[in-house]
Amino acid sequence: MYRWLSGVLAQEYELVRLIKKSSRASVRLIRHKGAGQRFILRQFTGNPEVYQKLLGYTCPNLPTVYEVARENGDNLVVEFIEGDTLGFLLQDALFSPDETRQIVRQVCRALWVLHSIGAVHRDVKPENIILRGSEAVLIDFDAARLHKPELENDTQILGTTGFAAPEQYGLSQSDIRTDIYSVGILINVMLTGEHPSKKLAEGKMGRIVDRCTHVNPQRRYKNVLRLMEAL
Repeated sequence: MYRWLSGVLAQEYELVRLIKKSSRASVRLIRHKGAGQRFILRQFTGNPEVYQKLLGYTCPNLPTVYEVARENGDNLVVEFIEGDTLGFLLQDALFSPDETRQIVRQVCRALWVLHSIGAVHRDVKPENIILRGSEAVLIDFDAARLHKPELENDTQILGTTGFAAPEQYGLSQSDIRTDIYSVGILINVMLTGEHPSKKLAEGKMGRIVDRCTHVNPQRRYKNVLRLMEAL
């Protein structure tokens, strides 16, 4: 019996390979013994509330969450998305404005689903977006949380430096505009390869980036639908 899995899950699945591992989480590719279908097994020590909320949701721009089980930590069986991350693709070339608009609109659709259930992703970045053919899929909800209006700030500081909004560092509580900030950084990196503080995208796309990344959340787009209209 593999030490990475025990109980019912081990009876149904077999390990294919370890994808990545950190102090907080591990990601493994597993295969269902009967059907042969591949899935992602995420094991992490955070709060699984967003994964639980996504059970049963189907969106082409989000991986389907099939199972959330508490067993020596949180075991999550999630759809395996086959493709390359934007982070990998950006190592070789930048994206055109049309490509950027198409991909970011799909990321916004994924965020619309998350925001509609009261969740904030909090870690939108190229490494968390996979291109599956012509579809952009937003993955990894380990840093995600449900918005809690009664709190003044986040209980735990999570996010990626350069993409995390100022409020994620304890200034206030993160909300849907936090993800809009990260999308603005994403747009700029896709177009220029740089953070907007170093090189801002030109023209209308640069103006969109500038509004997305305003320090004051109230000056950003109100929601991802407004951002999609601007794009």
